[in-house]
Amino acid sequence: MNGKRFLPIDKSDMKSRGIDRLDFVYVSGDAYVDHPAFAHALICRLLEDLGYTVGIIAQPDWHTCDDFKRLGEPRLGFLVGAGNIDSMVNHYTAAKKRRNTDLYSPGGRSGCRPDRATIVYCNRLREAYGNKIPIIIGGIEASLRRFAHYDYWSDKVRRSMLIDSGADLLIYGMGEHQIAEIAELLNAGVSVHDIKSVRGTVYKEGNAAALPPDCIKIAAYDEVSSDKTAYAMATAQQYRQQDTVSGKPVAQLDRDKYIVQNPPSPPLTSAELDRVYELPYVRDWHPCYAELGGVPAIDEVKFSITSSRGCFGACSFCALTFHQGRTISARSHESILREAELLTTLPGFKGNIHDVGGPTANFRAPSCKGQLEHGVCKDRQCLYPKPCKNLEISHRDYLELLRKLRRVKGVKRVFIRSGIRYDYLLYDTDDEFFRELCKYHISGQLKVAPEHISDRVLKFMGKPSAEVYNSFCEKYKKINRDLGKDQYIVPYLMSSHPGSHLSDAIALAEYLRDHRLNPEQVQDFYPTPGSLSTCMYYTGIDPRTMQKVYVPRTYEEKQMQRALLQYKRPENYKIVYSALVAAGRRDLIGSGERCLIKESGSGNFDHSRSNGRQRRPGGQGRVYRHSRTDRQSSRKRNRKQK
Repeated sequence: MNGKRFLPIDKSDMKSRGIDRLDFVYVSGDAYVDHPAFAHALICRLLEDLGYTVGIIAQPDWHTCDDFKRLGEPRLGFLVGAGNIDSMVNHYTAAKKRRNTDLYSPGGRSGCRPDRATIVYCNRLREAYGNKIPIIIGGIEASLRRFAHYDYWSDKVRRSMLIDSGADLLIYGMGEHQIAEIAELLNAGVSVHDIKSVRGTVYKEGNAAALPPDCIKIAAYDEVSSDKTAYAMATAQQYRQQDTVSGKPVAQLDRDKYIVQNPPSPPLTSAELDRVYELPYVRDWHPCYAELGGVPAIDEVKFSITSSRGCFGACSFCALTFHQGRTISARSHESILREAELLTTLPGFKGNIHDVGGPTANFRAPSCKGQLEHGVCKDRQCLYPKPCKNLEISHRDYLELLRKLRRVKGVKRVFIRSGIRYDYLLYDTDDEFFRELCKYHISGQLKVAPEHISDRVLKFMGKPSAEVYNSFCEKYKKINRDLGKDQYIVPYLMSSHPGSHLSDAIALAEYLRDHRLNPEQVQDFYPTPGSLSTCMYYTGIDPRTMQKVYVPRTYEEKQMQRALLQYKRPENYKIVYSALVAAGRRDLIGSGERCLIKESGSGNFDHSRSNGRQRRPGGQGRVYRHSRTDRQSSRKRNRKQK
């Protein structure tokens, strides 16, 4: 450890600090990891910095209320969060199968938190303390379920989590501004039931006359749970009010109470971001997990740096717009450099910074000046279908930051592993960042997310056309060739997204064949709370246009679409065969060069081989797993070129 102290987790910790009663107790669905990438650590350290005492009950035994009394009754309130990932997403795959591991739990064990953890934790707290102590919920699970929402696992529309949990107040978004203001009000003696004006919060209101005068009323729970058109319209209205500049309050009636969402909290300024990321985190899991193997989730972030928040990419299947918003805020170079210097002093650091980024690594500033003055456009996107004429495209600031990081003493390599928005990179007329990205910041492969190649599907995803991706691949190939580097693109692909017919999945399989790609992993579309794509999945309507959209729903078709993306795998032969027959594409079954599988079922084609030799993919992706000798030869060539 680095000499810094963990926050209290039991009464002995409180006693050692001379604390008789804590101001706040945070109940977390994740194991306690004191690192700014973990929501519980960030919020609790901020409260501590503001002068409050705070303790953490991490992954309590929820079968009784006993474990929830571990730290006693707090003076101001309980804070409850399910963890960094929605508990249902954490527990189940897109096929609704139970996951065997949980990286946010000790030793990666599953079963350390309940399904719908926020609701369960709140119920246990009420059982232990009644209604006399405020309960404030937040985090990704509560944030994305703040209105009536479609729940994939129960296949129905559930009520707002503020109603289902019985909590007093809900914080949506990242939460720092909100928790600071709420703590100040509670400390001043204001009742939690009278806290109704804090931006970035949701509260309950029983008096219709008391709703904000500029409030937008959306369809009530009873209506959206029975009428899919009403649900789609309500989703569109919610999304249009997610801008901190132009957003208005939104209210939804549920039985005799309104759920009222205040406008979003402004994103943190650079100075505020610097402050919260430089609080005295221990940057490790709590020692109580030592005998259990630690907490695996720290491995991905321990030597990484968060440089920004927000994303104006606005992909339909991503709920980031609904959570963090489309306005980018970024930390200062000075703060990031201080963190890099700190990383070099930590045990286990081997000279490599694993990532410097955010939701989208190469977004370091708002998309345009108008976004700061007038807010984001309600019915236009910055990059789709074409880049907005007002979009300011530049990687200059990010480039300078990475150059400074490479010069930090003790840093050997700086990698970029978080998402790169490839279309934004391609649209930049200055290739200097692109060249340095390939030269210094990739370890043999660059992961990007075209998601699909069918323009029909990409339209519903809010992603650029296949032509843009192909142009990016060609440019990437050329730059690496000029640098004398042997590097690849690994594309993330998604099957069964709303709008994807079986013919679109077959077209993607043909694309993989023609470009000699063999993806090792693909993602079946997962209808998680809060995204536009989930609305499409449930309603069959695109909420942006209110037009009908085809949705692959049956287990059989979803399996077909997924298998087509990995048609070479022998275990997928039968289902790929069935898919091609069902789609009337028997021309892709047989011995011809363009066939995907053989008629006999004796094995699928390996289009990555020619004349017995492994054929390279032309820089567009991994076709095969390189042999050990081939990888060693590639590394030797790269070392000589450096």
